[in-house]
Amino acid sequence: MTRGRNTAGSGGRIRKGLAGRGPTPRAEDREYHAAYKAKQAAQKRKPTKGGSTSKPKASGEWVVGRNAVLEALQAEIPVKAAYIVDGADRDDRLREILKFTASHSIPMLATTKPELDRLTGGTIHQSVGLLLPSFEYADVRDVLEDARIHNKVVVACDHITDPHNLGAIIRSAAAFASAGVVIPERRSAKMTASAWKASAGAAARLPVAQVVNLNRTLDEFINAGFTVIGLAGEGQSQIDEIGIEGPIILVVGSEGDGLSRLVREHCDALVRIPIEGSVESLNASVATAIALYELSREGTIDYTDE
Repeated sequence: MTRGRNTAGSGGRIRKGLAGRGPTPRAEDREYHAAYKAKQAAQKRKPTKGGSTSKPKASGEWVVGRNAVLEALQAEIPVKAAYIVDGADRDDRLREILKFTASHSIPMLATTKPELDRLTGGTIHQSVGLLLPSFEYADVRDVLEDARIHNKVVVACDHITDPHNLGAIIRSAAAFASAGVVIPERRSAKMTASAWKASAGAAARLPVAQVVNLNRTLDEFINAGFTVIGLAGEGQSQIDEIGIEGPIILVVGSEGDGLSRLVREHCDALVRIPIEGSVESLNASVATAIALYELSREGTIDYTDE
């Protein structure tokens, strides 16, 4: 047998070096390749099958903290559910909370601290929280019709952004048997726990309507025969000087800016409350209460319950 020329072989060294490496990865699987980055971006945009696996935050407004929860319960704010961290240290406030919920048949649900952290969005809850139901706003047409039939007043809020002021206005409106309160959706306080508390329970008895556009709503009241009165410090007439027959919609603006320009243009009259010259203005809720009292005192509006 003829022996050929000696040829250097690998002796299996290269084959051993390649063992276990497998085929070359695709471009989209290589971490530093542009195709890999494009694939990752596409996966982030793609919704997960069946939705997210993370638990959503419970919907609704929360009242948290032992003092705040106890005050909310005592103010009879509507409660959807009450939560307490299992094994929480029980001080006097927490014992009062547990006693109140038990006596008023409010279910107290035991949970863990991480779960209550998640539900309340990471706020400091002191192991207890109240989930409030969404406020059910009235239909503004029902408020209008009630006021028109019974010759009552409707209070409209223009840029009242403080929930405490809103609650106090609702309380005053209820005290004088008004037909309801109207608030705009934008740039206005909503019926939060603070507003509920400030209303001292009146929000449960008096209709509160939320409208998309306050000026269009004023047009509806005007077409229905209402007189639109705006409270303004520079009004030509005093609140005790007007004599108007028929239903009235009383519009009150914010302390800082007062009534907006378009709302002013919708008013049949701008009236003021006489105050001492050194005082620049009254709180919106205080001004509303005085105006409602003066209208009832003059007999301009029948505020007696039907």
